[in-house]
Amino acid sequence: MGQLQHEILEILRKNSRISDEEIAVMLGTDVESVKTAIKEMEEKGIITGYKTLIDWEKAHEDVVTAYIEVRVTPQREHGFDKVAERIYQYPQVKACSLMSGGFDLFVVVEGKTMKEVALFVAEKLATIDSVLSTSTHFVLKNYKDNGVIFNRNGKDEREAVVL
Repeated sequence: MGQLQHEILEILRKNSRISDEEIAVMLGTDVESVKTAIKEMEEKGIITGYKTLIDWEKAHEDVVTAYIEVRVTPQREHGFDKVAERIYQYPQVKACSLMSGGFDLFVVVEGKTMKEVALFVAEKLATIDSVLSTSTHFVLKNYKDNGVIFNRNGKDEREAVVL
């Protein structure tokens, strides 16, 4: 991956809504080079999507997030992949990662209530044959997510892009 592509990725990571024209100005290059680089990265699967961060508290929506540590028995010839695939198929699962340390998978789950998330863990996640144990941690308050500070006073606290 070239330097231009790397710099574009850093900018898009902080603000996926920024225009190709603005990126070109920030990087001192032409718009066509930016468009070509972005299209190439999308085709290669380097850029897999564009995400909006939402402060659900301010949107007055009930969303409960839980971080779940999962210990599993890896499957012969497939390791952790098949178990992870079974887990990430559920719509409640927003992220699933293989981890080092005291547990195997790190799963992020969202629901409308703590009870809804707890029932998902008890009835769906914990009942999977390969799952040995789970440990659920509910998010009480978000302070920062993907480089964006959730500030309650309404002030824009996004980090400035400095090149």
